[in-house]
Amino acid sequence: MRDGGLPDLTGQRVLITGASGHIGAGIARRFAAAGAAVAVHARREDDRINGLVDELRSITTTTAEGAHPHTSTTDRPEFLKAGAMTTAVFADLDAAGAADDLVAQAVRALGGLDGLVNNAGVQPVTPLAALTRAEWDAVHRTNLSAVFDLSRAAASVMARGSWITHIASVEASRPASGHAHYAAAKAGVVMHARAAALEYGPHGIRVNTVSPGLIDRPGLAEDWPAGVASWLAQVPLGRLGSAEDVGNACVLLASPAASFITGQDLAVDGGMLTTPGW
Repeated sequence: MRDGGLPDLTGQRVLITGASGHIGAGIARRFAAAGAAVAVHARREDDRINGLVDELRSITTTTAEGAHPHTSTTDRPEFLKAGAMTTAVFADLDAAGAADDLVAQAVRALGGLDGLVNNAGVQPVTPLAALTRAEWDAVHRTNLSAVFDLSRAAASVMARGSWITHIASVEASRPASGHAHYAAAKAGVVMHARAAALEYGPHGIRVNTVSPGLIDRPGLAEDWPAGVASWLAQVPLGRLGSAEDVGNACVLLASPAASFITGQDLAVDGGMLTTPGW
């Protein structure tokens, strides 16, 4: 059932990229809990994405009442019936034409598109002096160029009142060692959102970014104990973030409460950007 503690997104049709990853799955859970119909993207079909679809279908339900203003009650497709609000869509976002194909898949499955969360990304660690042009290009292709491609494809099918949210990072303004390619790409994501907000605004489409800080995942403390300890020693709110924290921010930006917010970057970092560094 819809989570009454979240804004009501019943009737919104949302594509979330990179949903087989930890943060993407958390974002998808919050949109489903808010009542949205969700197309969750993965590069290919596997047990993780199929399991996520089953999970979301088990917790989501809606009816034709409370329909999103973009969707009439006479042409709402079968996905609006209880338990059928989630579908999986697949594409390799590095491939030519993938963005247009992915958006078309989502539109066919959901009957339209009201929102896009550009979450898919990679975060390799390579010292700047050792970084090759091929590695640089690969990170920018996935983390920045795919955002451009998907945003353009989605905006072409969106009506007024729709929205696009990019997942950026606090590293867009505060880089970490070994992340030069990642930080530069995420800075580009933030500026893309501002430029897109400027140009899509007259068409009634809002574009924002959400910038997570250090987000907990299974095994993180074991994989990177020094980073976790450093974060916890300095973050004002005293904890790591969660994937659901990122999802909550995305739901907020998708809601009517954010109808006059565009071109903005929302840091979900427990206040870390207020500190000298970590």
